Amino acid sequence: MKNVDLNDFQFEGLHQEAISDLTDLSQEDKDQLLMAGVVSDLGTRSASFLQMDQSSVHCKSMDENVEIMDIKDAMKKYDGLKEYMWTLVDKDKDEFTKSAHDNLHGGYFIRVKAGAKIKDPIQSCLMLKSENVGQNVHNIVIIEEGAEAHIITGCSVAHGTKAGAHLGISEFFVKKNASLTFTMVHNWGEDVAVRPRSSGIVEEGGKFLSNYVLLKPVKDLQMYPTIKMTGENSVARFNSVVVAPKGSHLDMGNRVIMDAPNTRCEIIARTIAAGGTIINRGHIGAYHIPSKGHLECQGLILGDGRIWAIPELDGTAEGVELSHEASVGKIAQDEIEYLMARGMDEEEATSTIVRGFLNTDIMGLPERLQKEIDKQIEELQASDAM
Repeated sequence: MKNVDLNDFQFEGLHQEAISDLTDLSQEDKDQLLMAGVVSDLGTRSASFLQMDQSSVHCKSMDENVEIMDIKDAMKKYDGLKEYMWTLVDKDKDEFTKSAHDNLHGGYFIRVKAGAKIKDPIQSCLMLKSENVGQNVHNIVIIEEGAEAHIITGCSVAHGTKAGAHLGISEFFVKKNASLTFTMVHNWGEDVAVRPRSSGIVEEGGKFLSNYVLLKPVKDLQMYPTIKMTGENSVARFNSVVVAPKGSHLDMGNRVIMDAPNTRCEIIARTIAAGGTIINRGHIGAYHIPSKGHLECQGLILGDGRIWAIPELDGTAEGVELSHEASVGKIAQDEIEYLMARGMDEEEATSTIVRGFLNTDIMGLPERLQKEIDKQIEELQASDAM
């Protein structure tokens, strides 16, 4: 992990005005949000939240079963959120958690009420609008017993913004027999430093499904979210699709602790180092039987990129079933030749293989978001990044 000097960023005084209607944003900012999966027309969303710089500027729920608000308002309403706030992430873990604790700018609180099956996604966006802004946010997500929801979180810079720092704390609570699909799309800038610190609890019969997509340059990102499965018959799945062009340094991965019997987890990461560096970590710990976990990392190196895969399996009970599969290398020549034999030139064959490698169809994303990601993949292939 590279050193990030927080003194290089402005953590005070960069506030933005409230926005009642996201369609009032500039077209450039709406385009930036869309590239992070966030729409300005809320007809296909059940709730929406937007943080710009150091201000929560937009918050709206269209579903009575979804409570969404600025984290500071939630702390006032719920007596400091003592049952949840900083219970899964240690505020003294490092300088980034300390900054978020000591100088909180905002973040979202999302609660889905017990038994509710939320049809349309909930969206949230954390945006860096001012140049060299430092942003401290803390997010709390609670999916109550028997509830189901899909949250799309987009993290983005505004149009023209190059540099900034995003320090984000997120704590997830998936209650008994509840289900959360959490899709995160990052659309950062070439001089942005990103330090998320995330952790979650999944109770009996609960499901936590995570999708992560990063196709745009970012100077330095370090994240290692941890999910602890504390209840029987709980499930956790992580799917990541990541590209590191030249100048990007990514230290990332997922950690799952299966601390109950009859638990299942899967971590699948597909990474492309197109001149940048990716450190891809994965850890599955299983301490009860029966439990089953699989960790998979597939990496392609294009040009002068580097991928360092670090898979870890930790089983302490006889009978646990843990497996991992890791591969790092270039595109196989026989695959290129196979497509060339069917009429493609070498460039077309390579492009087809890369596009298939970055396929996100398995994530089950909303159609509009899927189309936007497909568009970004096409633009990425047409650029000098690959």
